Amino acid sequence: MAETTETDERVALPVINLERALEAILMIADDPQSLVSLATSLGAPVPAVRQSVERLVADYDGVDGGVQRGFELREVGGGWRIYVRGEYDEVVRDFVLTQNPTKLSQAALETLAVIAYKQPISRGAIASIRAVNVDSVVRTLLGRGLITEAFTDGETGAIHYATTEVLLSQLGINSIEELPKVSPLLDDGSEGFDDAR
Repeated sequence: MAETTETDERVALPVINLERALEAILMIADDPQSLVSLATSLGAPVPAVRQSVERLVADYDGVDGGVQRGFELREVGGGWRIYVRGEYDEVVRDFVLTQNPTKLSQAALETLAVIAYKQPISRGAIASIRAVNVDSVVRTLLGRGLITEAFTDGETGAIHYATTEVLLSQLGINSIEELPKVSPLLDDGSEGFDDAR
């Protein structure tokens, strides 16, 4: 019968292979994970997690005659994360560029443009500009990390949205100020957005 551990009020869990569990978590983590957060999530002591991480680093690096993997476990920003090994950056970049990324619908692009140029802006104001319901489109943009909830209006309770660093990265710009001006694209430059960016 497998040994079990019990923590707090959790149900007794079978003892797990700590290194395999760490791999599973690190494979899906978007941000570097600290030893403490890893230990807490696995209900394991920090020293044991530290030793397991060190063994994984050695394993991935091909220490002791093992095969060096195409990925590595690096400590960055106060935590650990799996990264592509440097010498495979170009291969991965080429692979990503040749894939057909999921494209945004026309409605999503239009909504994103309104938010980018008028931010921070409420859902109601976006719907007013576009003259359509934008609830599902806003959810899609939030889900993709292209926009974020900037703040909630204290009087109306309306959530105001703004763009994120992810959008800037996708557009290849450093600041929202680098977006092209809208006014030259309009017939006489007098209609459209108030500030005619």
